[in-house]
Amino acid sequence: MAKKEEEDDIYIEDASDSLLEEALNKAADTVCKECMQIQRKENVLIVTDPHTSTIGQALYEAAARISDRVLLVMMPSTHRHGDEPPAPVSDLMRKQDVVLAPTRYSLTHTRARMQACREGTRIATMPGITMKMFTEGGMTTDFNAMQSAIAQLGKSLKRQRKVEVKTENGTSVKFEISGRWELGDNGICNRPGQVTNLPAGKILAMPKEGTMDGKIVIDGTWDAAVVDDPLTFKVEAGMVTKITGQGSDDVKAMFVEASRKLKPNQQANVWTVAEFGFGMNPRARLVGNVLEDEKVQGTCYFAFGDNTSLGGSSNCGVHVTGVIKNPTVQIGDVDLLDDGDIRI
Repeated sequence: MAKKEEEDDIYIEDASDSLLEEALNKAADTVCKECMQIQRKENVLIVTDPHTSTIGQALYEAAARISDRVLLVMMPSTHRHGDEPPAPVSDLMRKQDVVLAPTRYSLTHTRARMQACREGTRIATMPGITMKMFTEGGMTTDFNAMQSAIAQLGKSLKRQRKVEVKTENGTSVKFEISGRWELGDNGICNRPGQVTNLPAGKILAMPKEGTMDGKIVIDGTWDAAVVDDPLTFKVEAGMVTKITGQGSDDVKAMFVEASRKLKPNQQANVWTVAEFGFGMNPRARLVGNVLEDEKVQGTCYFAFGDNTSLGGSSNCGVHVTGVIKNPTVQIGDVDLLDDGDIRI
């Protein structure tokens, strides 16, 4: 199915190298000053784990140059995206103005993150971030310009609800979106309760439950791996009913394992098509890490599992994403992408 990049300590490169250290400090300053706009008296928490500790330390130092109310917490790595952090970390998150979370696995779709945001914390998650991703590619974009581009496109999508996605590799799926298009993943996270991914740069929505039918062929990235042989998901009434392709047995096993940890009436939730979005970051690259890959301009993505952070009813604690290359995307009467080329 895919080739997984061995990243565990790509992070622990020779940070004493002056050019790397300069790039690391510059990126950390960008996060704290441009993206989060941290103020002098704000309480800031950096949550990291052994896989991302170098980046966590750089963010701590950058935040400490602005505020003297900064904490750095090292927690054990969780086991998959959507796993809850330890209870003491959850409690700390709720008491901050700002949380930065460079961790191996995502905290975005966790109760801890959602509760902290409800209480006013603004949060940037960086699941699977590597030193290379942190200092190059999507993190080097002009976040203010991207914020303007996303807002402008958002005006065209405001009342558009019907979506059709096709690719030459076989994707052919139609659905409606629930609620509104989410335009906040632009890297600027300066209001209480906001959440963003970094590197940022996508527009997304929750598919209306029960409306999606067709076939999704993942040919870019699946979770944390570049796809060599496409994975095909058959979807009926918004739920995955069949997965085929090389490596599909492993993918099915992952969903089944996740379902076993749920109550019987929740187990089917892992098969929900939970999210759809498309990339808006002109500097992002397809690198084999969904954190950056789903932001690549000219791609789109689907996520499976938990959709509660978008207001849905699929509560299952797992959220896995697949990226599609060169899609043709029609949103209402808006021709968004044609074989990966932006049309508007």
